[in-house]
Formats: sequence, C-alpha cells, structure tokens
Amino acid sequence: MTRARRHWVGAAALVLCGTLLAACSQGITASSFTVTPTTATGVTLSTERSPAGRILATPAGRTLYDFTPDTPTSSACTTGLCVRLWPPLIATGPPKVASGLRASLVGTVRRPDGQLQVTYGGHPLYTWIGDTAPGMITGQAILNVGGYWYVVSPDGRQITTAFRVTRSALRH
Repeated sequence: MTRARRHWVGAAALVLCGTLLAACSQGITASSFTVTPTTATGVTLSTERSPAGRILATPAGRTLYDFTPDTPTSSACTTGLCVRLWPPLIATGPPKVASGLRASLVGTVRRPDGQLQVTYGGHPLYTWIGDTAPGMITGQAILNVGGYWYVVSPDGRQITTAFRVTRSALRH
C-alpha cells in the first residue's frame, strides 16, 4: 500500500471514529480530546499558489481555510471532532503578514478555551488534517462537521470554487 493510500485510509478511519463518538456523545468539547492546534509564536501569514489564484497559507506552506458557520468575532469549530480535523491557527504573539497581504485584515478571536485564533478579513483560520504536505489543498469547498470550508484570498474573501491540489507542485 502506498504512503498516500495509507494516509487516506487512516484519515477515513479517524473521521469514522470521530463521527461515531460525536454521534454517541453529542456535545464533546475540544477539551475532551488531546488536540494539537496549529500554534506558532507571532504567526506570519503567507500565501501559496492555487488553481484559483493566491491563497492564505502558513509560512511552512500549509493551506489555511475558513468555516462558513464562523463569524468575525467567534469560531464555531469548537467540538473535539471539528478541532481534531480542522486545527485552528493559534498565535501566542501578535500575528503578522508577509508581502502581498494586508496587515489591516489580520486579527484574532478568543476561543472558548481562552486561546487566540488568527483571523484574516474576519475569517478565523484553520488547517486541514487531510493536507499532509506543503501546497496540498484537499479541504476546499467541502461540507464537513456542520459547514463548508473554503480557502481565503489575499484580499480577505472566501474562494468558493471547488478544486483540489493533491501534491505540492504548485508551491512557490
């Protein structure tokens, strides 16, 4: 079995197990799981190329997504399942932006656990467990854990066009 296939089988098992737990428990909180959010001191937002143009990414090339049920002042992805699949981008210092992004669009929202989640253009930001390499975009325009997930453009807009990048060929 190839490495990519093993990853997708593992991810599918995680989703199935998480879905079953969520269905049985109805109300799991993020503290119910050991969750590793995407955390960095003084996060600097960057961009990556995509079939829809430049999109937000971490400096390491991890694609960043927003969640349609979120608001500019709060994150709706707070259950254990959601946070495990879509780790929030957490900053322990002031977030910054790389060239091509606007500092006026970056901010934070306080999560229920007290951590500060990075926002851009009023969108709380997340990574996706299915993106296993820099430049991968496998969570775009999917309905998952109660809402749609979209990448964000450098001008702070959701990009709703469906597309996938399963390898890091578009990086740079």
